[in-house]
Amino acid sequence: MVLEVIVDISSSEVDRAFDYEGVDCPIGSRVVVEFGRQHMIGFVIGKKERSEYANLKKAKYLDTPINEEQLALMDYMRKAYNLRYIDVLRLFVPAKLREERDPEFTRIFLTVDDSRPLEELKSIVGDRAKKQLEALDFIAATSGQFLTLLVGKFGASAINGLRDKGVLVESKVHERSAPLGTLKKDKKPVVLTPDQQIAVEKIVNGKGVFLLHGVTGSGKTEIYETVIEKFLEQGKTAIMLVPEISLTPQMLGLFRARFGENVAILHSGLNAAERYDEWKRLHDGEARIAIGARSAIFAPLKNIGAIIIDEEHDTSYLSESNPRYDTKVIAKFRAKNNDAVLVLGSATPDMETYLKATDGEYELITLNKRISAYALPEMEIVDMTQEFRQGNRGLFSKTLEEAIREKLDKKEQVMLFLNRRGYASFIRCKECGYIAKCEDCDISLTYHKEDNELKCHYCGRRYRMLTKCPNCGSTEIKQGRIGTEKVVDELKKLFPNVRTLRMDNDTTVRKDGYFKILNAFSNGEADVLVGTQMIAKGHDFPNVTLVGILEADQALYFSDYRSSERTFQLITQVAGRAGRADKEGRVILQTYAPKHYVFRFGKSYDYLGFWKKEINTRLVTKFPPYTKIVRVLLTSLEEDDVVNSTRNIYRGIQALEREHGKFVYLGAARSPVTRMNGLVRYQVMMRLVPEEFDMIISDVYKLCDENKPKKGSGFVEINPQSLI
Repeated sequence: MVLEVIVDISSSEVDRAFDYEGVDCPIGSRVVVEFGRQHMIGFVIGKKERSEYANLKKAKYLDTPINEEQLALMDYMRKAYNLRYIDVLRLFVPAKLREERDPEFTRIFLTVDDSRPLEELKSIVGDRAKKQLEALDFIAATSGQFLTLLVGKFGASAINGLRDKGVLVESKVHERSAPLGTLKKDKKPVVLTPDQQIAVEKIVNGKGVFLLHGVTGSGKTEIYETVIEKFLEQGKTAIMLVPEISLTPQMLGLFRARFGENVAILHSGLNAAERYDEWKRLHDGEARIAIGARSAIFAPLKNIGAIIIDEEHDTSYLSESNPRYDTKVIAKFRAKNNDAVLVLGSATPDMETYLKATDGEYELITLNKRISAYALPEMEIVDMTQEFRQGNRGLFSKTLEEAIREKLDKKEQVMLFLNRRGYASFIRCKECGYIAKCEDCDISLTYHKEDNELKCHYCGRRYRMLTKCPNCGSTEIKQGRIGTEKVVDELKKLFPNVRTLRMDNDTTVRKDGYFKILNAFSNGEADVLVGTQMIAKGHDFPNVTLVGILEADQALYFSDYRSSERTFQLITQVAGRAGRADKEGRVILQTYAPKHYVFRFGKSYDYLGFWKKEINTRLVTKFPPYTKIVRVLLTSLEEDDVVNSTRNIYRGIQALEREHGKFVYLGAARSPVTRMNGLVRYQVMMRLVPEEFDMIISDVYKLCDENKPKKGSGFVEINPQSLI
């Protein structure tokens, strides 16, 4: 049998199937092949009786980790996103399956010999061997333990003594790595409201895609759980996606309480052993629910009944590094192939999602009420220009400062949101205007007081803090816009005894860092949680009664057509963290633009009013969802190299425009951030109506592949979340 094998090398030069001789195994099988002079892992994507090549090398069969549905998805993603075979296949398997050795590392497991009574075993050990008897009782009481644990607890001499006396049975066992194994949640009886019950029945008895549009605190999670339970009763499986890894523990706790060992977790924060073990439980049917961030959409489940995407509007569902893909598009493909329902949930749906719901392409389910005793918290808008005129130069308005003091006195908790980490977003010389920038990126450096360093938030490079200007020698150094680190600093000056936690990319770099912070806050170990958008989504803290939003307008004036939408989503989501239990919530939003329509609609949580205004603007200006933005981004070490590539691609696309008709927009220029990671960046930008997009996208991919810079790279982005 001739096997068509994709070799585990991510290179365009070998992006094709190679013929090998092997046993007749299923497509999707993992094999070991000789490629050049190396032994490598490969994946079988096809079979045939004979090959046009002679003297084929042999492939050694290992196992079959990929199913036919995933191979169909591979073909779809290759075409839709111009991806290499192996880059897609790697999404389907954990890293341990890209090695030839057995991924299941085994350890010696010891149990008592249950063919004989315990008293008989003790008599064999003898009364004088106290440590051995203690160990024997422990092993019996715990139904066995791993050798390494027993040696650590009782010493090698005692354990080896028991082994020599033949009172123990040894076996080799793979110890499963259970992520967040200590995470426990109590199972609480849930009685659905009439609105929740109607939503569940519509989804379970329906087909296709549902948009569950529910205000924050309206009980969407209970609906998700009940829907999944109904499909499990039918013998089916389910995928539950959340936007941030930081949300996964909370959802995992709720699902474990309800579904026990039926739940597995998949996300990029797991180590290799944990990811393999969770993947295998799903693959083997030991777990039937996959929970995680976007990578969990590739869970190796069969017979899927429901795919649920919580906070579906979130930008994290779009992968913007290789391999590039849109999680919602992949979810639709898998749902259709499995005849499953796809549920998109959000309090602030993506503009395109809500348009499809109003057009009837998706079924819309609306939940307007919270299930808690209190309605959505009142949002107070504070005009910071007035505060400034009244002499307040601080970060906090008088209203917010007094509200924080009141909540601290009542032993209630506060969340403060600022979507900028660090201490100061730039450092400027007052004398000559010099701004410290990264040497590898065209980006100003952020000051981090805790480390007394300047950091580039794009490439991660670090620099010493300036004591004087390197341009003019002045010591008059000014700090720019505030970040979360400075918020904590100022908070402690106002309230010296306040207990604070900070949650941003700097405090969550360590494994499970996000979980520890959220757990500590949930347990009342801090009075105030300060954070970036990480704290805005999904968290449920019953004792949080005040949310403060600092610099709410900071993203409003970015040169991005989605700036108003993103601002509305963020303030609505973060406001929803207040008053979620039996205590009334309060939200104070600080802005220098209090009359902006985003805050007018946000104050009353009027998503529909905001959507109608914003979608009309998109229609008039011809921005998505009425068009598609296509960007060809090219990078190189040398500017001439990237300029030549950009020119060739631009001319090729101009020819396509002449052939198919005038595009909404076409242009080529330097990228807004001209240098990043030491590479020069240029781009070709297009805005196309859907018909034009469908006709030319494959030609754009081809032009990009044929004209990549010699000393760099090029790729195509569709509706990119960042246009820098």
